[in-house]
Amino acid sequence: MTEDEAQDWLRETLDVSRETLDKLDRYRTLVLEGAEEQNLIARSTFDVFWTRHIVDSAQLLPLASGAVEGDWLDLGAGAGMPGIVVAILSDRPVHLVEERRGRVNFLNRVIEDLDLPHAQVFGCKVQALRHAPAAVISARAFAPLPKLFELAHSFSTQKTVWLLPKGRSARDELANAQHNWQGTFHVKPSLTDSEAAILVATGVRKAARR
Repeated sequence: MTEDEAQDWLRETLDVSRETLDKLDRYRTLVLEGAEEQNLIARSTFDVFWTRHIVDSAQLLPLASGAVEGDWLDLGAGAGMPGIVVAILSDRPVHLVEERRGRVNFLNRVIEDLDLPHAQVFGCKVQALRHAPAAVISARAFAPLPKLFELAHSFSTQKTVWLLPKGRSARDELANAQHNWQGTFHVKPSLTDSEAAILVATGVRKAARR
């Protein structure tokens, strides 16, 4: 997918307006500027930002279409992918959890600059977070699946939709997690990386001990 194709996909699949594309482009500018001060994203992705970061995040939205009303909780938010992209493209309340102070400050600047009042940053470790169950939980390159479920299952209900971008290890991580965790799991191919996948899960709960 080229950068032009990425923008075409946003227009055609998500019906993204010119105004919203401009806001996404402003977000791109803020990330690239912020990357001069701290290591927000890999330099190798600067020239493929629309594909590698924006569409890579935006492709989660159709997968969340069946979620109940409520917050989208993005764990290990980093530079704001997917959380900030989701907040730009939807009205759902988005709560971003990030423990690194530099990134917390950056995310707050982005939210103010882009006028995203439905987005909020929680500057703490996930272990310290106090949060009601979320409608959607996302985590991009945050933790291996068993650890992620252990840290975050208290923020979920049986209806929570988990959207977890993974690399080529997706199926292995799932097999490992299923020793201790039950639920309905689907592995979806990523639009932006032929070797990556997105784990979609609902009904995540600890497996009954035998």
